[in-house]
Amino acid sequence: MAETLPSHLREKTLLIVDDDSPLRNRLSRAMEQRGFVVTGAAGVAEGLEAAAERPPAYAIVDMRLEDGNGLDVVEALRDARPDIRIVMLTGYGNIASAVSAVKKGAVDYLAKPADADQIAAALLEEDRPLPPPPEDPMSADRVRWEHIQRVFEQCNRNVSETARRLKMHRRTLQRILNKHAPRG
Repeated sequence: MAETLPSHLREKTLLIVDDDSPLRNRLSRAMEQRGFVVTGAAGVAEGLEAAAERPPAYAIVDMRLEDGNGLDVVEALRDARPDIRIVMLTGYGNIASAVSAVKKGAVDYLAKPADADQIAAALLEEDRPLPPPPEDPMSADRVRWEHIQRVFEQCNRNVSETARRLKMHRRTLQRILNKHAPRG
């Protein structure tokens, strides 16, 4: 396994994998202003190609892409370059997908819209202390929703299997999955 260098000694090559072209272009410009040498990819296929050809020191990968799941790109990048620092972005944040991203090799997981300063900090900070406990912890409804999302992800997004494991009617589960997360 490659030795991990402090961020000030690492090359600043960055791969951005996102199927939203305007967002990818804005983020590319913002990260270039912060000293990164940026390459863009519009989906899983291009991200996997970039990982194989020239694995970067850093990557920003969207979770849901038109041609698949960004976790596949995270895994390929981590295999190609074990010391890479990857931040996962998503507009569909939940605890289960955050845990999956970190297990695959992401160093952080940010919900969209995340600004370039937040993303750069997540990429470059080596030893962040744990954040303080939340002032306003999740509500019981939100905890329930997160648990359902976690089981759903663990069942490979299979509604019938998830409903069986949660001892819940499939239609009830489908209604819950189609709703947005409860606030708080």
